[in-house]
Amino acid sequence: MSKILYVEDDENLGFVTKDNLEEEGFEIVHFTDGQEAFKNFMKEKYDLCLLDVMLPELDGFSLAEKIRAQNQHIPIIFLSAKTMQEDRISGLKVGGDDYITKPFSIEELCLRIKVFLKRNTIFEESGAKDEFDFGKFHFNFSQLILDSEDGEQKLTHREAEVLKYLCERPNTLIKREDILTKIWGRDDYFLGRSLDVFITRLRKMLQTDENIKIDNVHGVGFRFVTE
Repeated sequence: MSKILYVEDDENLGFVTKDNLEEEGFEIVHFTDGQEAFKNFMKEKYDLCLLDVMLPELDGFSLAEKIRAQNQHIPIIFLSAKTMQEDRISGLKVGGDDYITKPFSIEELCLRIKVFLKRNTIFEESGAKDEFDFGKFHFNFSQLILDSEDGEQKLTHREAEVLKYLCERPNTLIKREDILTKIWGRDDYFLGRSLDVFITRLRKMLQTDENIKIDNVHGVGFRFVTE
């Protein structure tokens, strides 16, 4: 049974969400403030984190940063009433893998949770390691590690998924809608802005090799240049 850390200070919403997720077969540990949640995170082993953004003691973004500093691999999904694009981008920048705005459907939440957990299970059961070499980089997808002579960089789940998609299609035109549909399951404006955040972060990671570029193709998508 997958164990999920759920942090939500609205007790009514927290109770309903916890109850529904437990009906889906998840083990849910619910906290109402960020500081207590982090203390528990340091003691227990979790498979995924669901974090509200506006929390007492320690807000969701700060909590995510502290969690990410301890564990680069665990998926982090934000659940927030803050719908501004700037908030969504801030969540991704601090290490979030997904951002769902309230009100949300339990069906959608379960689907997104299962996508992350299913991938983890496949890796654990098969021991598969999808590895790519380009320029001076070595990318281990299953370990979420981008390595080079300059050192090792740890990626979040979403960063790794986007980079893997690019690595599988070097020097070819890649449509934005194809990336969004494959990785996020749908194509819409807000997810497109999220994709731009991940592309920007990957460019910074790859900038030490001038022969490796992620070029914008205006109005269409990207080209991952490896030669």
